[in-house]
Amino acid sequence: MGNNVVLSFFSYSQNRFWAFTQMQRAIPQLSDCSGIKFFKTLGTGSSSGFSLWPDFSTYAILTVWEDESKAIDFLKNSKLMKKFISHSESQQHFSLHTLQTHGLWGKTNPFKAVKRNLAEDELIGIITRATIRPSRLLEFWRAVPKASKAIQKAKGVIWYKGIGEWPLIQQATFSIWKSLDDVKNFAYKNIDHSSIVKKTKKRNWYSEDMFTRFAVRKIIINQDG
Repeated sequence: MGNNVVLSFFSYSQNRFWAFTQMQRAIPQLSDCSGIKFFKTLGTGSSSGFSLWPDFSTYAILTVWEDESKAIDFLKNSKLMKKFISHSESQQHFSLHTLQTHGLWGKTNPFKAVKRNLAEDELIGIITRATIRPSRLLEFWRAVPKASKAIQKAKGVIWYKGIGEWPLIQQATFSIWKSLDDVKNFAYKNIDHSSIVKKTKKRNWYSEDMFTRFAVRKIIINQDG
């Protein structure tokens, strides 16, 4: 679909019920945005990676745009974004350039991979996302603590947060890494992580899953417009 991707996080000390309602109420406004090609309103987990317990102080919006100018205009000038900024205590916006992707998100792949070298201000970003089969929910959630501890101890990970559309069933993780070597070492050499990956395939935990690697950098937005 596209390679102009933005992932925004909003943290709240107040207005938490308002933030929760925007999971649904923001959808029509996002649908009407000029140049938007794909979007998801997302809750977050209260601990590392996947989590049974939601974090009611943090929410996220993932958007994919036809071009970068549309994305920046949305962040700086849209009424919806100004509402999110005025109601939240802090915000983080990440620009994501898709380097590699496979799998599906809602029966489609919204990302278009274009390989290139990283710029000086870019790091590696990873989104892993899955829809868990109801018959495998217990197995999946039993494995979560080990997976969370693995990423906590991983060399080169800078920041990570669990994100998701529906509690328990549709889960994702966004993480930022210092280098591609750090990502590969975690993926293939970390015993706990690699054993869980093997188990997901053997036990057919997911009805749909996706892995996407990005070049990631923070976007600094002038909140005065």
